[in-house]
Amino acid sequence: MSADDHTSDDESALTDDSTSGDSTSGDRVADDRTSGDVDAVLFDLDGTLVEYERSTERLLELAFESAGVEPFFDVTEYFDRFGDHVTPGVSIAEGRANCFAEIAEGHGRDPDLGRRVADAFAAERDQSRVECLPGAVEVVDALADDHALGVVTNGPPEMQTTKLEAAGLADRFETVVFAGHDAAAKPDPEPFEVALTELDSSADRAVHVGNSLSSDVAGAHAAGLQSVWVPAEADAEPDPEPHYSLPSLAELREVPWR
Repeated sequence: MSADDHTSDDESALTDDSTSGDSTSGDRVADDRTSGDVDAVLFDLDGTLVEYERSTERLLELAFESAGVEPFFDVTEYFDRFGDHVTPGVSIAEGRANCFAEIAEGHGRDPDLGRRVADAFAAERDQSRVECLPGAVEVVDALADDHALGVVTNGPPEMQTTKLEAAGLADRFETVVFAGHDAAAKPDPEPFEVALTELDSSADRAVHVGNSLSSDVAGAHAAGLQSVWVPAEADAEPDPEPHYSLPSLAELREVPWR
C-alpha cells in the first residue's frame, strides 16, 4: 500500500504502510556494531514525527457532506483499496480519485460520483494542519547534539515540506529526501543511500526511525542501517524484526544504541 507518506490516520500512513509487530521498550536484535558507531539518524515523517489534526475518517465524512452525497463506503474500504491505485507517476490525488471511482462502481454507483467525493476530500485536506507527535521536538533536538539528522519520506516535496514547516521541524534536519521523487520510494534502499551521502555518513554508522515495518524497517535493512520501530505495537510479532522496538518516540531521548 501507499499514499501521502505512510501515517496511521490517513493515506499517508499507507505510503509507509504501518504494520504491526512485537514491541517491548528497548527490545533489540543482536548486531555486531558497537553503540559508538552511530553518527547519523534518519526519520520517517508521517506517523513517526507528525500526524494530521483531523483523521481520514473525519475528512471522508466532510467530503461526502460537501459533495452532497450519502456515504456509501467507509475509511476501512478506502484504505484497503487505495494502495492498488498509487503507482509511479500517479499523484496521491489522482490515485485517490481512481480509488473512489472504482469503489463507487463496485457499489453500483456512477464512477464520476466517486470522483466528485475525491475532489471534495482533496479540498478538505490541509497539509498545514499537522502536529508533532509527543516527544518529537525534544527527541530531534537531543539527537542533534551528536548526530547528523535527516528525513526520508515517501511523498511529494511540496506536501511534505508544508508538513515539516507547519510542525516547526523544517530547520531541524540537514537533509530531506522525498522518496518516490528524489529517489525510489521506500522500502527501496536508494533514498536511504541518498540521505546518508548528503550527511557524509554510511549505513554502518546510521539508524532509521519509522512507524512502518514494510517501508521503514524493511527499507532500512535493505540499505544496511539499523532500525527503530516506533510506536511499536504490544503483543505483536514484527516482520521484519527491527533492531529496536519502542512504544513511543519520547523513548528515544535515551538512545537505545548507546
